[in-house]
Amino acid sequence: MVLHEPQPSTLTDAVPGSTSGQPLLTADDVTRVVDRMAHQLIERAAGSTTTGDGLADLVLVGIPTRGAPLARRLAARIEAFTGTAVDVGTVDITLYRDDLRTRGVRALEDTRLPDAGIDGRLVVLVDDVLFSGRSVRAALDGLRDVGRPRAVQLAVLVDRGHRELPIKADFVGKNVPTSRTQQVRVRLAEVDGEDGVTVTDA
Repeated sequence: MVLHEPQPSTLTDAVPGSTSGQPLLTADDVTRVVDRMAHQLIERAAGSTTTGDGLADLVLVGIPTRGAPLARRLAARIEAFTGTAVDVGTVDITLYRDDLRTRGVRALEDTRLPDAGIDGRLVVLVDDVLFSGRSVRAALDGLRDVGRPRAVQLAVLVDRGHRELPIKADFVGKNVPTSRTQQVRVRLAEVDGEDGVTVTDA
């Protein structure tokens, strides 16, 4: 399995440190960012094969909780823009986390992959916030147990920095410099009843 790490397709400019408690993305901003990420995924997928059927080769795999509805949104927008349906799935990272010994038992999430599987295909992991990189590492371990993609890329709504593992996103909605004491909270209508992103002090 290959973790593809080109320079990320940054869809919005990096911003200075956000004011505590202030909104980072409004609902309208989230919609615009998702649309721009969808266009970037279309462009990247189209150039990923010699046959030109890159979207048929593409699988968006969300990391629960909010990565899953985000993956479905991206797939819906790709279909709206191109008329081509994109396979979507989710991968449970619970048993692959490296903090189980310190945080105890966690509820299992769903792993649901398309009937065609992921072998030999371009898989784009989707998550809401990229922080330490440990959730992405766990997702890669989860994918390893269910198939062997041709390549794996990563799309995140917000990259807040402070990586603890050598993992880089290929598609970034917004780069946000934060301190470790701050929290980035993503709200999505499917989970929270509304869209938005805020940065608050812990």
